[in-house]
Amino acid sequence: MTDTLLDRLARLDSCAVSDAMDRLGLPGAVSGLEPRSVPRRIAGRARTVRLAPADGRTASRHLCTTAVEAAEAGDVIVIEQRTGIEAAGWGGILSVAAQVKGIAGAIVDGPARDIDEAAELGFPVYARSVTARTARGRIIEVATGEPIEMGGVTVSPGDYVLADRSCAVFVKAADIERVLVEAERIAAREAAMANAARAGQPIGTVMGADYERMLGRG
Repeated sequence: MTDTLLDRLARLDSCAVSDAMDRLGLPGAVSGLEPRSVPRRIAGRARTVRLAPADGRTASRHLCTTAVEAAEAGDVIVIEQRTGIEAAGWGGILSVAAQVKGIAGAIVDGPARDIDEAAELGFPVYARSVTARTARGRIIEVATGEPIEMGGVTVSPGDYVLADRSCAVFVKAADIERVLVEAERIAAREAAMANAARAGQPIGTVMGADYERMLGRG
């Protein structure tokens, strides 16, 4: 069976993909979105949500429920919560519903809560921070399925997402094939370098000019 683009992405780590995007002159890597529940790498297509201060407004639906209901198995819910208000952009019941649907994980550029519950479920939640403070009366959802900002990177619905303990990387659908080709080449070279180091080759030689040329900096 031919590997899908997601199969190929899931076999890579965020550093190889970030290096590939650097090499191609593409933005996409966002630091500080840490695994808060289980330290498992996730890869999928983005389902986007934007949150904003409630400012006295009452939401017609609980935040993120529209995205969870619309998501397909393997998708990643990606949430912009850059209000500066300490209120959770993701919580425990959402984790339960997302896991039931086979959603790969959630990434919040802001706080998330009910982390112990997500950990018990084995559901991956990546977030900028954690809190116990509810969204109710503090923040509301203002957009679903529209472009959002994550750490200065624009993420559109359907973009490819890879997150691990190093960072989260967002790749435009139009760029994914060339990013994968470059990232796979980098990963293969790094694997060969690691094998050379294990064989006792001097690390200065292993990390020398070939490495710099590999990353397009020499």
